[in-house]
Amino acid sequence: MTQCINPIVEVKGLGKQVVTQGGELILLKDINFNILPGEAIAISGASGSGKSTLLGILAGLDIPSEGQVYIGGEDIFLLDEDGRALLRRDSIGFVFQSFQLLPNLTALENVMLPLELADNRDAPGRANEILTRVGLQARLSHYPRHLSGGEQQRVAIARAFVSQPKLLFADEPTGNLDSVTGRRIIDLLFEINEEHGATLVMVTHDENLARRCIRTLHLDAGRMTG
Repeated sequence: MTQCINPIVEVKGLGKQVVTQGGELILLKDINFNILPGEAIAISGASGSGKSTLLGILAGLDIPSEGQVYIGGEDIFLLDEDGRALLRRDSIGFVFQSFQLLPNLTALENVMLPLELADNRDAPGRANEILTRVGLQARLSHYPRHLSGGEQQRVAIARAFVSQPKLLFADEPTGNLDSVTGRRIIDLLFEINEEHGATLVMVTHDENLARRCIRTLHLDAGRMTG
């Protein structure tokens, strides 16, 4: 008997519009797809196609105009803002293109933060362990301004994985890095993702990176084309 695997992410009829001085602007229109646990998915498309908007909605950081997003079978937009924040704390990691590290916290403190928010008493030990895993054991006490771009992105990856999320979202994780550093960061991202068994959803315009994923969702002017 074939075992039925329930999707970890279900997107149904998703749309997003905003009103501008020039009228209504459609950012996303009738988006539908499922993601299974453990998959690595790329979201590709030209600049302005709606990739980052879609990723922000999947993570509950933005609110759609219509449609539903289910994570683990739960409609995340039936939750209030606090409920979605708890969902992100417990189940979701996010790697931003611009790193989004807190400038007044050290590398260790940046990675500890998600654990401290969850009242994890072993926050220093866990943060130290994963920073060592990404090769930054000598940089624990350094502030972001004293780290290179590649080092900052490694801190961001450590922060995203430290709470062992079921889902990891990455928005152009190599967009601010040179090609050599970018390849190293992507190798690290896939290695750690495989170790943790998380589901990876990554926005990218890099076709080589997209080919490393199980499949690619293509967006064109806010509509899914494949």
